[in-house]
Amino acid sequence: MSEHTFITGKDAALEDTIARVQGQLTALGFDIEETRWLNPVPHCWSVHIRDKNCSILFTNGKGASKKAALASALGEFVERLASQYFFGDFHWHREQTTHDGIKHGVHDPRERWFTIDHPGVRPEGLLDDALWRHYLADEYRITTKDWVDFNSAVTDAVCALPYARIRDGQTLYFPANVVGNLYVSNGLTAGNTVFEARTQGLSEVFERFVKNRVIAESIALPQIPDDIVARYPTIATAIAALRGHGFGLRLLDASLGGKYPVICVTLIDPQSGGVFASFGAHPNFEVAFERTVTELLQGRALDDLHAFHPPTTDQELVSDPQNLELHFIDSSGWLSWDFFRDTPDYPFVHWDFTAENNEAGFKRLCDIVHAEGYDVYVADYPHIGLYACRILVPGLSEIYPVDELYERNNNVGLSLIPYVERLDELTATECAHLFETMDDMDMDWLMPMPDVVGLAIGADHPWASLRFGELRA
Repeated sequence: MSEHTFITGKDAALEDTIARVQGQLTALGFDIEETRWLNPVPHCWSVHIRDKNCSILFTNGKGASKKAALASALGEFVERLASQYFFGDFHWHREQTTHDGIKHGVHDPRERWFTIDHPGVRPEGLLDDALWRHYLADEYRITTKDWVDFNSAVTDAVCALPYARIRDGQTLYFPANVVGNLYVSNGLTAGNTVFEARTQGLSEVFERFVKNRVIAESIALPQIPDDIVARYPTIATAIAALRGHGFGLRLLDASLGGKYPVICVTLIDPQSGGVFASFGAHPNFEVAFERTVTELLQGRALDDLHAFHPPTTDQELVSDPQNLELHFIDSSGWLSWDFFRDTPDYPFVHWDFTAENNEAGFKRLCDIVHAEGYDVYVADYPHIGLYACRILVPGLSEIYPVDELYERNNNVGLSLIPYVERLDELTATECAHLFETMDDMDMDWLMPMPDVVGLAIGADHPWASLRFGELRA
């Protein structure tokens, strides 16, 4: 009789999930290999997987067991494949995005294309008036070129993708450029069922929102009492093992008074004085707690826990968007001493947002969002035979400030691509134009050129280490 392992929050056994995803990926032509397993303490597993034939297609997974970590990594592979997030940093060629002058399914078969004929004036069908203002489109008097997407070669129209608003079911079209620049992977998830995935995606949105707020405002969180921790033996065992290796841990309720389903675990390294904070979210307290602990160690051996910053008194540094970006990427940013105050800003709450199933759980999470005055938008990605989705909560789930649409938009490199594609054929006049174009870009000279123009290249490629300033010089 085959084994079936069920864990809280999942709508299928781990064995069934792994078999189904591996089978579908194989059928689609992918050859997935597991390249690095870590199990530094009991009940904390992580794995790195990738496609054997294309190493840029990789993901990581974590869990309290080996099977849970593999299922997590495979789920992340599905979400990034189905949404094309794997390819979001790269520029695609013209022949891939147009045919006979007609635009076809660049990002999604359901996409629509818009032109902004009058600066700052919203074309009918793109977003709505409130979202238009939220993205400062009227204030910056945007034109089509401001929101053209980086991936396609289409520079005369804005590609927009359909998202369903949960509150009323209305479909609105969001520019692919806006989604890619502001939200990156936040709210992107896969699952055994629609509502398992949506619950996880919205939980992730809460996790990042609370994490940003706690760090930026240096909120002191209440500790989880020892008797509560003892109710979760596998988590308690992992924590005891980490402490046995000499690390200090602060186990914190990050619900901000019972409002959000979020936990925080902060690690303190007595050797270096370094600290870092891991956050996790789920309607179930135990699941959120477990995710926070496994996230703490995902992709990290114990020796990797000595490289974090000590706390700082520089509040401006802590709240800087670039510091928050580091926390989003790998939790390597700065934390304030105020975050470690003994007197918390909120009381401890042993919260519970669980419902009878994931559909009801998702509704409960949406109710929290709606009560705060925000809306939930969902894009479904079922087309590879495995369900994935992306959840946006404008005003709450942005990873980057809205101003960055106009100050650091990733489409800035589009103007260089016509030159880069034929660099060895440029005339003296064209070289002068290239120099002038680069001079006007206000780009960090240390920016890798492959990132600027969206090149997918290997480490041994001549351009792999080329910097913007080197090409300009």
